Amino acid sequence: MSKSQTRVLSILQKYTYNKTLLEDANEESHIIKDLKINSARIVDIVLDIEEEFSVEITNKMLESINTIGDLVNIIENK
Repeated sequence: MSKSQTRVLSILQKYTYNKTLLEDANEESHIIKDLKINSARIVDIVLDIEEEFSVEITNKMLESINTIGDLVNIIENK
């Protein structure tokens, strides 16, 4: 697990009500379907990601975020 992925999981933990779902999470884990995070929380997650990693995520990028891997790729490609 990369350092970026570990930090992303730490952020997602705040928004995941069932913390045990994060134990088996990987880059292919779907944020809404697998982690059961409310879709309205995606904006909050993106804001936290932007602050944590000092990146800007555009609306176009936001539309493509479905999995943990999507978030990690955006971070690592900035």
